[in-house]
Amino acid sequence: MEHRALVRLAAPAVAALIALTAGCTGGTVQGRPGASGLRDPYFPKAGNGGYQVDHYALDLDYDPADGRLDGTAVITARAEQGLSSFNLDLSGLTVESVTVQGEPARHNRAGNELTVRPAADLKKGEVFRVEVDYGGKPKAIVDADSSKEGWITTPGGAVGVGEPVGSMAWFPGNHHPSDKATYDITLTVPHGYEAVSNGELRSRTETGDGRTEFAWHNPEPMASYLATAVVGPYKVTTAKTPSGVPVYNAVSPGEAAASAGALARLPEIVDWGSGRFGPYPFGTTGAIVLPKGTLTYALETQTRPVFSGAPAEEDLVVHELAHQWFGDSVSPKSWKDMWLNEGFATYAEWLWAEDHGGVGAQKRFEAFLAGDTSVDDDADSDWDAFPPAAPPGPEHISGNPVYYRGAMVLHRIRQEVGDAKFFDLLRGWAVDHRHGNASTAEFTAYAEKRTGHDLKKVWDVWLYGEGRPR
Repeated sequence: MEHRALVRLAAPAVAALIALTAGCTGGTVQGRPGASGLRDPYFPKAGNGGYQVDHYALDLDYDPADGRLDGTAVITARAEQGLSSFNLDLSGLTVESVTVQGEPARHNRAGNELTVRPAADLKKGEVFRVEVDYGGKPKAIVDADSSKEGWITTPGGAVGVGEPVGSMAWFPGNHHPSDKATYDITLTVPHGYEAVSNGELRSRTETGDGRTEFAWHNPEPMASYLATAVVGPYKVTTAKTPSGVPVYNAVSPGEAAASAGALARLPEIVDWGSGRFGPYPFGTTGAIVLPKGTLTYALETQTRPVFSGAPAEEDLVVHELAHQWFGDSVSPKSWKDMWLNEGFATYAEWLWAEDHGGVGAQKRFEAFLAGDTSVDDDADSDWDAFPPAAPPGPEHISGNPVYYRGAMVLHRIRQEVGDAKFFDLLRGWAVDHRHGNASTAEFTAYAEKRTGHDLKKVWDVWLYGEGRPR
């Protein structure tokens, strides 16, 4: 009891001493380290805590002859807490220098984590600028499902792709889909090469030393896994959709003839999507067609999807362009929410066919239930192996249930609420969450509020239920 009284008496003196000390040092922020990961259920080390990125300015110099990439990344971010240090995700490559607010910053590497210690603590709410100079020969990253992303060489060039964590192979950043930012990406390459990225080509400049600088501007928020950089001897064509959206296509010369038919419908598909899902969410569109065999997949890179070889069927173009609404504009909050990307894009394929004289969504739904491959080649896939909203592990986030059972969830909603309310739901979801992030829980709540229906049985059986739904 006496000891407690002594503490009470001493407290004012201690407080005064702290205040005096703070005054002598100019007032310390007393920041703490930002987290080295966001605890994503499948990629716990992806992303970083303590800040949100507003803008990336990437200045990249690539020479296909030796495979070396030299880069400067200027990252503008906002501190969400007082920060004594923070992390950036970066795989491989050598960091040459780091500055924060123009002052040299100490830094060290541990695996894919670059820890940065500013000369002075950052205050909560402070907008700060980080500049990282780096270089080396970037490498591909192998996913849990054995697919590759990151920086991948092609005949005469290279491509940078990022889903889910490959973007850290070619630029430092906060590489989780929940942290979206705007981008300026400048690519300098030897004369005679094309260099393509997201958004609008602001300028193409001959530098006078046998190189060409391409400056790309992406003003809408973008998750880092949707960023791309492509270098090579591509054939570039430009056009506009019927509604006036600029189209920029870059096609590997060997794939030009085989790509022509599917890409010719790209402008029509974009405007069709605007009718179904609401206004196209970006200022430009197009496609990049890589040499065949570069990747084992197509990817919905923002404004300009990447195809590995010619897209032989327009369905694939429909799928990747539908992602511009579902996945790119409305991005997942975590990788567990991937069905909000893939289920929606797959259902868009079914709707496109329904609207253009093909097999409609109801017949496809029935074909999957019956395993009837005469209607859909994928009807006998393992679409019921796990619930689409709960993939068992990171190797399953692009599994068949995420795509096909995810699409079937949407069709079950349509069956429950009717066409008018269902299509109002699709459009409302894309418009109301435009350029943001969303979770499965947010979608289920939104769907019930928008349609006025209790959809608990759909969620319990189709979205989260184990085994084949009945």
